[in-house]
Amino acid sequence: MGYYDSHYSDPETPKSSGNRKGWFWSGLLGAIIGIIVFFVLSPFLASQGWLPSYNQNNASTQVTGPTTNKTVNVDVHSAVIDAVNKVSPAVVAVINMQSANFFDNKYTEAGIGSGIVYKKSGDYAYVVTNNHVVEGANKVEVRFDDQTKVDAELLGKDSLYDLAVLRIPAKYVKVVASFGNSDKLKLGEPVVAIGNPLGFSGTVTQGIVSSANRSIQRTVQTNGGQVNYNAQVIQTDAAINPGNSGGALVNLAGQVVGINSLKIAETSVEGIGFAIPINIATPVINQLETKGKIERPYLGISLVGLDELPASAIQQLKVPDNVKGGIVVTAVSPGSPAQRAGIKEGDLIVQIDDYKVKNYVDFSTYLYTNLKVGQKVKVKVYRYGKLKTLEMTLGGKVFS
Repeated sequence: MGYYDSHYSDPETPKSSGNRKGWFWSGLLGAIIGIIVFFVLSPFLASQGWLPSYNQNNASTQVTGPTTNKTVNVDVHSAVIDAVNKVSPAVVAVINMQSANFFDNKYTEAGIGSGIVYKKSGDYAYVVTNNHVVEGANKVEVRFDDQTKVDAELLGKDSLYDLAVLRIPAKYVKVVASFGNSDKLKLGEPVVAIGNPLGFSGTVTQGIVSSANRSIQRTVQTNGGQVNYNAQVIQTDAAINPGNSGGALVNLAGQVVGINSLKIAETSVEGIGFAIPINIATPVINQLETKGKIERPYLGISLVGLDELPASAIQQLKVPDNVKGGIVVTAVSPGSPAQRAGIKEGDLIVQIDDYKVKNYVDFSTYLYTNLKVGQKVKVKVYRYGKLKTLEMTLGGKVFS
């Protein structure tokens, strides 16, 4: 009969300390191996979606599933977009076509600018642009935003205000722009310039009103000679580039408040553009549309500012020491309003009615913006030191 004492331990018999230490080290080693394996395999497991992925940039955990591409449509709405949508279809390209030979009837594109459709009546629609855009043209074309081209008739132009009015068939016009009130513009008010810079149709740039009533000196060559005067303009930082001329400066109500006209074209100057205020332009536009010309006051004299004369000339004219401003008459045209009034060469004009003359530019500005053809005025002059008052009826002349 056999006994199996050597293969059996009594439950009450305590285990030795050596066996316990062996189990501890075995467990520790297994845990270390398991951790190493986990970190090695975890990127693969996460990429398969079997493990959660952890965003190291924040404390939240994002669970990623199969990759899905979605198209998100954002409905952008703003006052600027509304204004552009309202006016942009009424802004057209104005193309200056010229012919090298009058008899061959072949025209080439000499330049391109912008224009604004401001009126539609009966069979015709009317477009305002800048005079310099159509200057020298043998033929003028208007191009709409859908690339439709039509011939335009030049009704009238004015070099002094740099404006011109065209007439086109009404059937091509879908939208007519409305004019706002440029006198109510505020400094810093958002505005949008719409035009065709470099021939790119319907280009929109945004800016603010940098100055609502800026005065800049302009020198214009007219059929009556060179004219220097101070033009009242809107200054804006909306980008105005070649081709923008004649385009619209628009407020956020979608109203035309200015006609883009000038840009300081120096490499060192950025963000300065100019527009003719619509309140100043409107009377000129109406006259060009109905009469085809602008007649302005005419004196019939050649002038030079007192401040431009040397001291010797001032002494020769016997100008009183207390007189610091005025304009000196250098020539009088025969049969002119000035000759009929008795004005002579060498007279120093110092006052017209209540207006005191400062210099030549100031006088020209006053003459063309405040006086009217046929108006009777009193002119005060110094003639070799003696003050005289003469009466003059202003004549009229077209500056084209």
